[in-house]
Amino acid sequence: MKTRLTNLLVGSALVAASAATALAAPTVSRLTPPSLMFSTGEAGAPYIARFLPGQRFDLQATIRPDSGQTITGATFLIDGKKVAGSITLTACNSAGLPANTVAPTLRAYSQQRPGVHTITIKATQSDGQTVSAKGEFEIAEIERNGRRAKNIIVMIGDGMGIAHRSAARVMYKGVFQGKTLDPLEMDDMDATAFVKTASLNSIITDSAPGAFCYSGGNKANNNQEGVFPDDTTDKFDNPRVELIGEYLARTQGKWLGIVTTADVFDATPAAFGAHTQDRGAGTGICDGYFDEHVASSNLRVLLGGGRKWFLPNSTPGSARSAANDSILPTELASAWGVATGASDPARNLIGDFQTAGFTYVPDRAALGTVSSSTTKLLGLFALSNMNVAKDKLDGRRGVIPAGSTQSVVADYGFPDQPLLEEMTSAALNVLSKNPRGFVLMVEAASIDKQAHNMDSDRWLLETIEFDKAIGIAKQFAQKNPDTLVIVTADHECAGVNIIGSSTVTNANLLARATNPDATTGISRLRDQVVGVYEAANFPVYTLATDGYPAATDIDYKMLIGYAGNADRYEDWLTNPRPLRDSQQPFNGIAPLNTYPNGPKNRDAEGNFLVTGQVPGSSAVHTGSDIPLTASGRGASLFKGVLDNTDVFFLAMQAAVGGVDEDEERFHHHRPWHRR
Repeated sequence: MKTRLTNLLVGSALVAASAATALAAPTVSRLTPPSLMFSTGEAGAPYIARFLPGQRFDLQATIRPDSGQTITGATFLIDGKKVAGSITLTACNSAGLPANTVAPTLRAYSQQRPGVHTITIKATQSDGQTVSAKGEFEIAEIERNGRRAKNIIVMIGDGMGIAHRSAARVMYKGVFQGKTLDPLEMDDMDATAFVKTASLNSIITDSAPGAFCYSGGNKANNNQEGVFPDDTTDKFDNPRVELIGEYLARTQGKWLGIVTTADVFDATPAAFGAHTQDRGAGTGICDGYFDEHVASSNLRVLLGGGRKWFLPNSTPGSARSAANDSILPTELASAWGVATGASDPARNLIGDFQTAGFTYVPDRAALGTVSSSTTKLLGLFALSNMNVAKDKLDGRRGVIPAGSTQSVVADYGFPDQPLLEEMTSAALNVLSKNPRGFVLMVEAASIDKQAHNMDSDRWLLETIEFDKAIGIAKQFAQKNPDTLVIVTADHECAGVNIIGSSTVTNANLLARATNPDATTGISRLRDQVVGVYEAANFPVYTLATDGYPAATDIDYKMLIGYAGNADRYEDWLTNPRPLRDSQQPFNGIAPLNTYPNGPKNRDAEGNFLVTGQVPGSSAVHTGSDIPLTASGRGASLFKGVLDNTDVFFLAMQAAVGGVDEDEERFHHHRPWHRR
């Protein structure tokens, strides 16, 4: 007997073969929202596309005409009834499509009635032939129960899997005689679940769809956020899905805050404020923060790196360019009620924010002086990604790497960057002024970035920094019990795990790291150092007065391995400098061009080469489930094993429908999980 997966694949192949049939009739090769019914011919759950009652999204299809013909008209039907509204026949210019292929598009559709709905596209060719295709989508049922969550705080540890949390717990809280001495803030929460992370087009997601599932409740292709895929090359014209901040601003008047340790254009923050098929289109993404979200009065806090997108292109360090800018199609801008924008590389975007009433802060000192009456806050603390917690802490502690004349943060030109907990506190001070509540996304971005680099001690301190920010959010929620705090990740990065501990002192490890066996040249860093099972014992890290580990290189330190790793040299010691960051505008000149360029350009003296499973010089994301913990109003909704899109609908149940005192029943009856 064929399995269901086999049947789906066969159905998909038949649909594809039908779409490829030339000169027989026009064909529909894509129907949006995506569905199993259209892609495979199989109706029913799981419904690929799901929406809230009233959540807006675009309808679109791709129609391929016969040779020499054109598509002259198209109609969308929902449940057999024609959808009112203007349909635009957008030319499709993706490679491999026949001439005159078009995408009939109807913007900003919404449906109030819960349940499963059919979508049908009917199109007519210039010779009179017609074509139709059908798909399905679901409108989730939001039950009206009890008290609603006024505030939603989504804390995303980018790339943070179970082992990232476990290792941070060992370093930060300590384990002795098998017992953790204290829990992490992210451990000590009301509810726990596991989250599946696949994207629309792969079992391995990148951060753009990995975060969009939380902000929009739907799957997207890798490298895309806030949109479904289409067949045009325009970066900003894809079919949109209304985001959590947009929906709650429109329906409840809530404010939006975005806080990240990355460049603010980066995939995770942008997934909460952008609609694009190109996560790298920084000028257009950052312009959209202002042109769409400030204009609608919902974006009130934007904190992170990324100043390069806000500076006129004549300014040293600016990355503004027409190549990654955006001008929206008129029909899209009109339907969604946003500005079309302009290609303006010379724009002073910081000035625009200030003119709109934002307080702008360039560093930690300025952040600390923000007035208590501030209701709009922009902070850009680096040209691109902010420096990581270890390097910020070293800067504050006066630590200068060997062979350098100044700290890492001074090399980058931004010696006074705030920690994530300081940014989170500032954001909450602003957003809490809205009596209608807010949505705040806080991202610890470099858990992922440093796991890609296989820089264990740097992502460990990033995770600890993230945990401290979670503590700030929990303190706010304790004072404001109508707040829901969700802590999770977008995916796991690098296949991280704790493999044991060093069996030698730090002094001995230093000697081995610079001196392989004098006779053979063989590394002394594997068999003679890596202690497994009971040889791992319990590493003991001490905290400095700033609350972070005083040192990461200790006697008998914890050791980390990677399952999704590229080739690297390893000496188990903390790297004095991070790897070069290609997103930094001055990466190619001194002093940044003296930093290691990859994991085979550091730690080589000990001659311990760890060969990896993946090509290139970076560890990769994995398809592992990731943990989620939650506290506050509606937290008990988060149980079991969830799809990543479920997180959006559960949060919106809390914010829109409310939570009964007997919240447990939601675990047994989730209308959006109907089968």
